[in-house]
Amino acid sequence: MSTIAAQPRIIGRMAPVRVTTPARTQAPARAAVPSAAPTGRLTLTRRGRVVIALLGLVLATAGVMGGRAVADGPQQATEVQTYSVQSGDTMWSIAQGVAQPGEDVRDVVIRLQRLNDLGDSSLLAGQVLMLPVTD
Repeated sequence: MSTIAAQPRIIGRMAPVRVTTPARTQAPARAAVPSAAPTGRLTLTRRGRVVIALLGLVLATAGVMGGRAVADGPQQATEVQTYSVQSGDTMWSIAQGVAQPGEDVRDVVIRLQRLNDLGDSSLLAGQVLMLPVTD
């Protein structure tokens, strides 16, 4: 803060205004802290070590849980055998040979198409099909 001292005069000219400021004291100079020279090593804080530990735990858990192959579906696995299509074979004739007694041959044709990933019932001589094993 500054203090203003003035002596007012009613008649005549104004006296000069004198502004005074308190004397400043200088703070003692701080000692320079030598900076740590880079050593090429990584230094972790406590928080950094905790983050690294949690990250390792998450990765280990994901490795254990994600490493399992789980095949869970509405159907059980089907045991198959391969069959090489002969000249004159049709999907209908093959399905009749695979069908269980009392099973609709149309359903077997559809199942064979899905099992072999076929778009339709066209067959070529020499084509290899997977057929479900019958008991």
